[in-house]
Amino acid sequence: MASQFNLAPQFTDVTIFEGEGGGYYTWSASLFPLLSEAKLGAGKLVLRPRGFALPHYADCHKIGYFVQGSGRVGIVLPNSPKEVVLAAKKGDAIPVPLGSVSWWYNAGEDNSDVEIVFLGETAQTYTPAQFDYFFLAGVRGVLGGFSTDFITRAFDLTQDESDQLLKSQTGSLIVKLAKNQKLPDPCKDANINMLYNFESAKPSIHVNQGGSLTIATAENFPFLKKVGLSANFARLDPFSMSTPMYAADASFQLIFITKGSGVVEIAGLDGKNALVAKVQSGQLCVVPKFLPVAKIADEEGLEYFCVVTSLEPYFAELAGETSVWKAMDPSVLQASFNVDPGLVELFNTKIGKGKVFVPSEK
Repeated sequence: MASQFNLAPQFTDVTIFEGEGGGYYTWSASLFPLLSEAKLGAGKLVLRPRGFALPHYADCHKIGYFVQGSGRVGIVLPNSPKEVVLAAKKGDAIPVPLGSVSWWYNAGEDNSDVEIVFLGETAQTYTPAQFDYFFLAGVRGVLGGFSTDFITRAFDLTQDESDQLLKSQTGSLIVKLAKNQKLPDPCKDANINMLYNFESAKPSIHVNQGGSLTIATAENFPFLKKVGLSANFARLDPFSMSTPMYAADASFQLIFITKGSGVVEIAGLDGKNALVAKVQSGQLCVVPKFLPVAKIADEEGLEYFCVVTSLEPYFAELAGETSVWKAMDPSVLQASFNVDPGLVELFNTKIGKGKVFVPSEK
């Protein structure tokens, strides 16, 4: 499958909405056919100061990651009688289960934009490779799909009251609130259970002058069970390398470059190269199931947020001290590579000293 798709990293190519309060942008299936084939999706929300993404629900499971800025997020989970309001900041990941109602707000406290990238699956969506949103208010609100008779009876309103309710909000998707407009304060202790900050969490793996990897799964962030996805955040130091590894459980990886630049290589089928590409901040890269991937950072380093389509993914390493080669008997390596025992011994010694991240040679 991977050989027939363009795996080149891409910037967003579709503007869904843009206005005074902010914009929403996506990666299309025409640009990224693998998204449709693998039933994946990705979008980017930009909220300008006092920008408010109107309450909505979606037909997908996804994770929202705060690339920059801070804001407030309100979520009403399916079958929940109460709204939870979160205070989110740069590095926070918030799982958003299918059918949950949410709103997103940039209070503009530091007068800067908020950028949130959404990565997830689209197995249930109407539009291939896209998250379909159903807004509860605004000119695209779902109530506009009902006749006046239905609205007045459902909410026990007069026709004038119904018209006022449905037509007063002339904005769509994202609006800019007035300075005196207030939204609810964050709920006490809600952040502990419903979001995970990758920038403050202790790295799962750290290599001096090499890099770090922080992993969130159902084990250390149980709320991920609501979306059936896991996530990780990697930081590669300048010119360091993330060694080749593959998802051994048929997971796909959605990788969003949050900072810096570098080179990504993906090995394809039949010993062929599937991708050698420069990546930079703001681009999305999709790694197909089972294909090994490696990255090398440029002089400014490389940072990326990754969503994996498995709740408890398993990655097999091709290099480093936990390499699959290290687990095999030396005679198997000798027969497989058709080399003498001396080279096999050297190979085993080298990989035994290796790590997931290889520091710069410069």
